[in-house]
Amino acid sequence: MAVHEHPRSPGFHLPAALRWHRTGSESAVSARLGTHTAQAYALASLRILTGFVFLWAFLDKTFGLGYATASGKGWIDGGSPTKGFLGSVAAGPMESTFHSWAGDTWADWLFMLGLLGIGLAVMAGVALRPAAVAGTAMMALMWIAEWPPAKHLSNGAPSMSTNPFTDYHVIYALALITVAAAGAGTTWGLGRIWARLPIVRDHTWLR
Repeated sequence: MAVHEHPRSPGFHLPAALRWHRTGSESAVSARLGTHTAQAYALASLRILTGFVFLWAFLDKTFGLGYATASGKGWIDGGSPTKGFLGSVAAGPMESTFHSWAGDTWADWLFMLGLLGIGLAVMAGVALRPAAVAGTAMMALMWIAEWPPAKHLSNGAPSMSTNPFTDYHVIYALALITVAAAGAGTTWGLGRIWARLPIVRDHTWLR
């Protein structure tokens, strides 16, 4: 039987072991990039949805969209965004303080500007660190107002608290801190443009 030798193609060929190593490294890099991209998209989604929670609360309380705020009772109609919530506080160490704040002009403006500023900043992906500080402070005050540790209200009725510590206020605060710490404004946001502004470069706490 005749044996025909096939001429080898010219050029340099890596040993099989090195070719496998290169392919494996490329796969690992690709996997890391894919994981990083997935994390960036997940954090961007968390950022946008969390920001919308604050922005929607502002819109509903301002215009009385018929959800938490009844139609015709919005801020523009003369309603108070804080009177109903703070006036109904019935537990916790700041109950009387919140009652005294309820409906005050300064409280209404501070609360509404906070909702608007936090909502817009977080959705846009800018000033995430200041927004996280302001939002966490707001959520802490609202947590104290609802006072989840209480089993009973001041009138003796059951508080219906489902958890003595972790409620949605804690989750929202943690979400704000997470997206700020991760710099989540660069994906689906204006974070890169914001970071290049001279005032932001000089004061990194504004990022």
